[in-house]
Amino acid sequence: MNPWILAARPRTLGAAVVPVLAGAALASASDSFDAGISALVLACAILIQIATNFFNDAIDHAKGADTPERLGPTRVTAAGLLSPRHVMAGGILCLVLAAVVAIPLVARGGLVILSIGLASLLCAWLYTGGPFPLAYLGLGEVFVVLFFGLIAVAGTYYLNALGFSAATLLAGLQIGLHASVLLAVNNLRDIDGDRAAGKHTLAARFGLGFARRETAALVLVPFALGAGWLGFGYFWAFVLPLAALPLAWWLARACLAAQPDRTVNQLLAQAGALHAAFGLLLSLGFLLP
Repeated sequence: MNPWILAARPRTLGAAVVPVLAGAALASASDSFDAGISALVLACAILIQIATNFFNDAIDHAKGADTPERLGPTRVTAAGLLSPRHVMAGGILCLVLAAVVAIPLVARGGLVILSIGLASLLCAWLYTGGPFPLAYLGLGEVFVVLFFGLIAVAGTYYLNALGFSAATLLAGLQIGLHASVLLAVNNLRDIDGDRAAGKHTLAARFGLGFARRETAALVLVPFALGAGWLGFGYFWAFVLPLAALPLAWWLARACLAAQPDRTVNQLLAQAGALHAAFGLLLSLGFLLP
């Protein structure tokens, strides 16, 4: 595989796509959908996600969290496929492109969208870079729920409808929690290496037992939260995602028995499939009468 594609981590990009689809679907349900605006939001989200992946690749290698012996998927900087300087430059280029694409969005959404956009661009680097890298302080899951859940869904809805809806908070929380499963699985696998590198993820701080329970909870809690859609009048948004519950149950049980080794890698694909399936079913639920 081309090293730039490998560095972009295409299997993780669903974390950028799903919340935009959900926000657009909610806007469509309120007769406020704008296809052009939604497409621009999607482009920005994907570019920022890729930039975050590039920065993570280069910075984790520089800090010793990624080495050629890593247990997870290949990282191009650690494997010597691309230089750290080139990968960082690729991340900066993605952020510049995202800023250019976002100009019409800022013109439409004003100060609110400008603030969200600037925070998103900055945090793409601050996730692993800067004096207080979020991932190294145990704030990775919070970051994912906030930016790949709450902000992404609410921001997409706002740009379509030019207003906020409390429903976006529930959708954002559900989707963000499932997006954070990917991170939690990675952190479970990398407990020993992260501790050695001084990367204080929640798994590294509190141990394997906590990591197992945390990951299983992140998998299952969004289904319980789904009952809230009955209060919003979205019956199908509650019912349709339940079709993904068997996969979630299997994944939760597997996480509770997982060991911090390469066998955990197979759970990443299942976590990605769950995130996509749940998000798509939820989005469809908003569109059904």
